Amino acid sequence: MIYEKNMSIPPLLDQYRALPDNPCSTTQSHELRSVQVIKECDLPLIDLSGLTSLNVREREACAAAISSASSEWGFFQVVNHGISKELLGEMRKEQMKLFEIPFEKKASCGLLNDSYRWGNPRATSTKQFSWSEAFHVPLTKISEGASYGEFSSLRKAMEEFATAMSELARLLAGILATNLGHSRGAFEEICNESTCFIRLNRYPRCLIASEMSGLVAHTDSDFLTILYQDQVGGLQLMKDSKWVAVKPNPDALIVNIGDLFQAWSNDVYKSVEHKVITNEKVERYSIAYFLCPSYGSLIGSCKEPSIYKKFTFGEFRKQVVEDVYKTGHKVGLPKFLL
Repeated sequence: MIYEKNMSIPPLLDQYRALPDNPCSTTQSHELRSVQVIKECDLPLIDLSGLTSLNVREREACAAAISSASSEWGFFQVVNHGISKELLGEMRKEQMKLFEIPFEKKASCGLLNDSYRWGNPRATSTKQFSWSEAFHVPLTKISEGASYGEFSSLRKAMEEFATAMSELARLLAGILATNLGHSRGAFEEICNESTCFIRLNRYPRCLIASEMSGLVAHTDSDFLTILYQDQVGGLQLMKDSKWVAVKPNPDALIVNIGDLFQAWSNDVYKSVEHKVITNEKVERYSIAYFLCPSYGSLIGSCKEPSIYKKFTFGEFRKQVVEDVYKTGHKVGLPKFLL
């Protein structure tokens, strides 16, 4: 079924204008100019076929490259990752069909377990507002209990996509754990279908793009994230205290380290601040997989002396929610430093 696209976009501008700090204010304009992108970069590119090479040195070099990029950048790209172009293309097609339905239907009909989100209801000012919409879906709800309505073909694509992403995430997490002298299966018990998520993202075109973030600057509250994005561009990350734009690669998936891996690795791996900028002319799509533990899982450092006090994922999430409620933004790991 085809819908008018302007009917499918949530009332982002109305919500934005209702917030304090008029976008035309001098302060707001200055803040936006001060975080202009410095340059476009090619993230470290890692060919994962090296992990299955018959040559021991090639396997070791590939694993070392993953660990090095996680320490130096907190971000890297992977090719030959084992997820077919056909599956990725099918997932993108289904995602676009889903977002094209009328906004009122997305917001009220309970699709995918009522997982639809848009804007930022907790924003306390315009600079904390995100010009985007998303379906944030627990893996356990993809196969069981999720309402797909007329989008029955989405279920099969999401099931295959979630399985493939889970395998890739566990492979990469295992390599990073091994690099620090721990078992490859260090996260197998605490990260499973009941704790991990897939997030379908859409960033509508924005006529006030120079004033607006598609997704405000943040770090991810997980072990690691795998991102499949289109070729529009817009992802930026903090490198050497400067914002750099990530150049899209049609053959690669993007991987980034989350807060929990930084804490567990005792700051060996870096959870890097990143954001998405808006585009005035075209919309952008992406899909993220989040490798998360259960809320009761204890996140201790892998070696002593530890930089962070021990905390559970539930305690971490509770602190994040409290900080966002009080200040409009996430504080994250600094709250757990010893």
